[in-house]
Amino acid sequence: MKNVFPVLAWLPKYNSKFLMSDFVAGLTVGLTAIPQAIAYATVAGLLPQYGLYSAFMGCFVYIIFGTCKDITVGPTAITALMVQSHVSGSPDYAVLCCFLSGCIILCLGLLNLGVLVRFISIPVTTGFTMAAAITIASGQINNLFGIRSTSNEFIASWYNFFTHFNETRTNDAALGITTLIILLMMRKVKDLKCGRYKMFTKYISLSRNALAVLVGILLCYLLRNDDRLPFKVSGEISPGLPAFEWPPFSTTVNGTIIPFKTMVSNLGASLISIPLISILESVAIAKAFSKGRLVDATQEMIALGVSNIMGGFVSSMPITGSFTRTAINNSSGVKTPLGGAVTGTLVLMALAFLTKTFYYIPKATLAAIIIGAMIFMVEYDRVAEIWRSKKIDFIPFLVTVLACLFWSLEYGIVAGILANMTFILYKSARPIIIISKEEINCVQVGIVEVMETLCYSSAEYLKYQIMHFTSSQAEGNEIKLIILKIQDNSSIDSSVALNILSLEKDLSMLECRLICWNWNVCAAGVIYRLHSKGNQLLKYGKSYIKLIDDLKLSPSFITCDIEGSLN
Repeated sequence: MKNVFPVLAWLPKYNSKFLMSDFVAGLTVGLTAIPQAIAYATVAGLLPQYGLYSAFMGCFVYIIFGTCKDITVGPTAITALMVQSHVSGSPDYAVLCCFLSGCIILCLGLLNLGVLVRFISIPVTTGFTMAAAITIASGQINNLFGIRSTSNEFIASWYNFFTHFNETRTNDAALGITTLIILLMMRKVKDLKCGRYKMFTKYISLSRNALAVLVGILLCYLLRNDDRLPFKVSGEISPGLPAFEWPPFSTTVNGTIIPFKTMVSNLGASLISIPLISILESVAIAKAFSKGRLVDATQEMIALGVSNIMGGFVSSMPITGSFTRTAINNSSGVKTPLGGAVTGTLVLMALAFLTKTFYYIPKATLAAIIIGAMIFMVEYDRVAEIWRSKKIDFIPFLVTVLACLFWSLEYGIVAGILANMTFILYKSARPIIIISKEEINCVQVGIVEVMETLCYSSAEYLKYQIMHFTSSQAEGNEIKLIILKIQDNSSIDSSVALNILSLEKDLSMLECRLICWNWNVCAAGVIYRLHSKGNQLLKYGKSYIKLIDDLKLSPSFITCDIEGSLN
């Protein structure tokens, strides 16, 4: 039971001394979660309340199922952006996507299929994160300057910005740019050496988003003139808590009823990409904050899956672990996952009592918060590491970035994975093969060393290389023996074995003998089981000279009896 419900392991050991630490951490995270939730709702193209609906359920569920004390589950910029293209017709698409994503993540966790995310390499994830950050920041540039925009896509946002720059609202631009600069400065306040004021500056820095929203609300309210507001605002937020009800399995768009099957079809590839990205984000964050402890990826997937499923009952959009809020939780000294209860309660209180106040949040303030977060979401050091370590890895990185920016996030990450897989397949089809020529006891010998594992894709390549080497020798200097060596831990499949048997026949036409030298039992067994005479190709020993002598003494030689060890 403790494996499924980790809360049963730590709750009985809960110390009252942890209570204040968890309360302070949960409160600090909550002050960040509320403005971020509203901001990410705008990224997703949803009404602000949907961001708040998404920010509390994961906090409570993770207490029961989560394994990492620091993680805070809720809406993130990337999941918000990925769901954006589906919500233009109805917000019900975002809620259904949350529920179905949770079902998929839970199934993957129960079936222990989290291994699927390992096919997404670091260059691809780095490129995806960079493209998402650029797209999200670009989508907010118009709001930062108070310019009307109908799209948050990369190209459309910048096109709209430059073609409508003359429509810039001075008040919004001044507020947005000033807020962004102050947020960036406040991020560094916690690093200042202020002696006894160190804790004060630390929490001021961690609460910078909440302070920015508070200042924006006050300015908007105090500077209003006869109900005419000085800034563009987020708009009305439905007061009260969301109803706990079944996720929408149908919706109505422009008077037309859209059934469940059509909704799923419209969500399309997002039902694959959003769960995978959510898993990748959450597990990566858990590992980053595990501090040497092993991370149970399966349990993290179960926690994330249940969080999304339950979120679907309270009109949540897809949620996952948030790196920003998790880092704040860690910096605030959280001791147990119970800190999430404080965060969730604070969000519920905001929904119950503060929705009228949130009406006055300027869009420029939210845009500044989002852009400020996106600047630091790009892994600049990781990009440099990819370039320095192996420049060919920069290709899938670039493919991912460009495809995500100019195509879509869902297909962009697929393009990056395919680019990565292309290199893997090419490498498997072109293993490193070293061929050298030696004269041993007056016999011309070709020694072929395969430095990597052979598989069906490299079978023809191996055969071609050996035949080309053998047939290209000058007359009178022909190769009489090919010694084929593989790595001690290598394995082969039936395609490779069949090609080796075919190679043996082709070499015999050139009056050349093929010997598989010191092959491990696993690889040798494939050839032996494939053909009854396959063991004639196998030879074990320490000296090529002894091998040559054996072949001279017995042209029809049969290797030492290894049949017993292969059966």
